Amino acid sequence: MKTVIVYESMFGNTRRIADAIASGLGPAHETVVVPVAQARPDLLEGADLVVVGGPTHVHGMSRAATRKGAVEMARKPGSGLTLAPGAEGPGLRDWFASVGRVSAAAAAFDTRIDGLGMFTGRASKGIARLLRRHGFTMAGKPESFLITKGNQLRAGEEDRALAWGRRLSARQLTASAAG
Repeated sequence: MKTVIVYESMFGNTRRIADAIASGLGPAHETVVVPVAQARPDLLEGADLVVVGGPTHVHGMSRAATRKGAVEMARKPGSGLTLAPGAEGPGLRDWFASVGRVSAAAAAFDTRIDGLGMFTGRASKGIARLLRRHGFTMAGKPESFLITKGNQLRAGEEDRALAWGRRLSARQLTASAAG
């Protein structure tokens, strides 16, 4: 089963979650994990499952201005933040603009500050909406993985991502056997 995981990451947390999801999918999936800046639309050809995730900025998906703000924040002396490779490149909104209709299952995730979603927002909801607009069938509800105010993954979040990947795999294998 071919699975493609596309992620946007500013400081590496979303990348770590994408990698954990890939590990959870297990050996039944031929999985490629790719940053959004390298995610060509042809990569999706023949995919059975596409998982897309990004950070939550200003209550939703990042924009050019919010990515620029994150870069500036990381460059401030004493910030303690390190930019992920490709952080200054295109985001998921740009990628979606290049993707046509795709007939595959999909799942959406985000990373966001630890707090109630109604206050922090959730990029995964916008990601799921765009996936549906492009013809994907959702394989489950959007998922959020939490980050501390110090911009570190909350303890246990990589384990939760691994478990979420296992659940996605089980659903896909069941759907494939039934179809």
